[in-house]
Amino acid sequence: MRTDFPIDPDPQTRHIYVGQDRAGHWLVQDSAGMLEGRFVSRGAAMRFAAEEADIYHASVTVAVEALVPLVSFDPVEADAHALARAA
Repeated sequence: MRTDFPIDPDPQTRHIYVGQDRAGHWLVQDSAGMLEGRFVSRGAAMRFAAEEADIYHASVTVAVEALVPLVSFDPVEADAHALARAA
């Protein structure tokens, strides 16, 4: 397992990143922008990332820098419309 972001990742290889956002939430994201999960602990995030890596033949990378959530964790306004792409 790597412990930092790849400087120049192979575009053919899918990467799954595990790290925290600036608010301290544990996130798992993939390099294709198709996967994101929020977890209560590093262990839970790592287990999920390892399972996904097995399924997609991806490598798991622990992020050194803060990850930026793809989906906002802010509360949804009562009159907000559904997102076109949501989990």
